[in-house]
Amino acid sequence: MTNERGGTVVVEPNDLHRPKFGSFLYPESLIFNNNHQDDDFSHRKSSASANSPVCGYNNSGTRTPTSGEASPYLMSPWNQPASPYTKSPWTAPFSLNDNLACNGLIGSIVREEGHIYSLAAFGDLLYTGSDSKNIRVWKNLKEFSGFKSNSGLVKAIVISGDKIFTGHQDGKIRVWKISNKNPSVHKRIGSLPTFKDYVKSSINPKNYVEVRRHRNVLRIKHFDAVSCLSLNEEQGLLYSGSWDKTLKVWRISDSKCLESIQAHDDAINSVVSGFDSLVFTGSADGTVKVWRRELQGKGTKHFLVQVLLKQENAVTALAADQESAVVYCGSSDGLVNFWEREKHLSHGGVLRGHKMAVLCLAAAGNLVFSGSADKNICVWRREESGAHSCLAVLTGHTGPVKCLAVEEDHESDQKGDQRWVVYSGSLDKSVKVWRVSEQAPDLRVFNSPIQNKRRV
Repeated sequence: MTNERGGTVVVEPNDLHRPKFGSFLYPESLIFNNNHQDDDFSHRKSSASANSPVCGYNNSGTRTPTSGEASPYLMSPWNQPASPYTKSPWTAPFSLNDNLACNGLIGSIVREEGHIYSLAAFGDLLYTGSDSKNIRVWKNLKEFSGFKSNSGLVKAIVISGDKIFTGHQDGKIRVWKISNKNPSVHKRIGSLPTFKDYVKSSINPKNYVEVRRHRNVLRIKHFDAVSCLSLNEEQGLLYSGSWDKTLKVWRISDSKCLESIQAHDDAINSVVSGFDSLVFTGSADGTVKVWRRELQGKGTKHFLVQVLLKQENAVTALAADQESAVVYCGSSDGLVNFWEREKHLSHGGVLRGHKMAVLCLAAAGNLVFSGSADKNICVWRREESGAHSCLAVLTGHTGPVKCLAVEEDHESDQKGDQRWVVYSGSLDKSVKVWRVSEQAPDLRVFNSPIQNKRRV
C-alpha cells in the first residue's frame, strides 16, 4: 500500500526478486572493480579452505548453489546431501510473535528510495540510512517515523540516549534529538563541529592543516566522507573516521572536537571503541591500528600503541566483542581476522567463509556476524577454547550486504538459549530481519511452514 509520504512499503518474509542493479556499486572503488558489469560480479578465486564450514540456504528452504566447480566449497562436508542442514530451520521465516520461532528470516523491509548503507538498532526501533539522504525509523517491521538531511548519503548512524549522530558522504556529522513529547519526531539540533566552534577555530591560522597543494582546511572538520562512527558512552566520547584519513574525537556533552589524529595513509573505513580504553581503526591502506586513551596534562590524548595488521588488501570492517575482549577485522579479500586480549592482542586466527569482500561485522554474545559483497551473512560462534565454528550462512539478499545491527531477542522464552535479532542492510534497497540462536537448532522441534508474502 502507499503510505502518507507517497512511498510504497513492502514487508515480506520470503525472498525478493529484482532486476540486475549493475553499476551503482562503482563508487565503492575500494571494493569493486569497474569491469564488473554483471549481477554476480567476478568470482574471485576463493581463499577459503576446503574444510571451511559452509551451510547456505535461501528463504524457501532449498539449497543455494555455490560458485564455480573449482570452488573448495563443493568439497566441504557441510555441502553433502546427508547433512541435516539440508532441512535447516535457519531458512524458515517466522512472525515476530511466533513462539516456535527459532532461527531464520523474520521479514524484509523494502522501500524503493535508495540502497541501505547504515543501520542502528535502539530498543524496539530500527534506524536506516540510505543514499536518498533519508533516515527512516521502523518499529515491528512497520515505518514509524523518518527525517531527512539536506545533503549527503548516510554512511553511519549511532545513538546515545535521546541524541542521534549521522555521518554523511558530504563530510558532515549531523546531530538529531528525539522529542520528549512525541518520540516519532526527530529534530536536527546541530552538526559537528558546531558553528560556534567552527568560526572560533577559523580565526587562528594554526588551526588549519594542508590537505593537498594550495588547499588548507580546519583541523576540527572532516573534508571528505565520514565513513564510520563509534561511541564510548562510559566516557561520553564519539569517534569519527573519514576518507580524509583522520580520526576525530568528540565530547558528546558539548559537541567539542577534542582531538584530530592523522591516523592512516588512506581512507578510514571503520572505527570501533573497544575494551580497556582502546580504539581500533581500519583503513584502505591495509592496516588495523590500536589507539589508547591516556592522561596528558589536564586532559587526555590518544596514542598509537600497536599495529595489528599490515597487508595489501583494504580493511573494510571492524567489530569488538566487549565481553570476550576480541577484535575482528574484515577485509576486501573476504577474510575475517581476529585478535584476543588474553593473548596480548596476538593474532587468534582467520575465519574463511566469503567469496568476496567483507563489508560489515557485528558481534553479540558468543556470535559474530559477517556481511559480504557475495550477498551472504556468515554466522560464527566463538567456543570457550577460542575456536570459531560456522553455524549458518544467511542468504536471500540480492545485493551486497553493507551493514549489520544486532539486538537481544527479548521475546525468547527458551531458558539457557541466548537469541538475537539481526538486521542486515543491503545495496538491494532492503533490510532483512533474522532471528538467530547461539545454540545449534533442534530439527525435530522446529518445522514450521513457509508463510505467504504480506504487504502493509
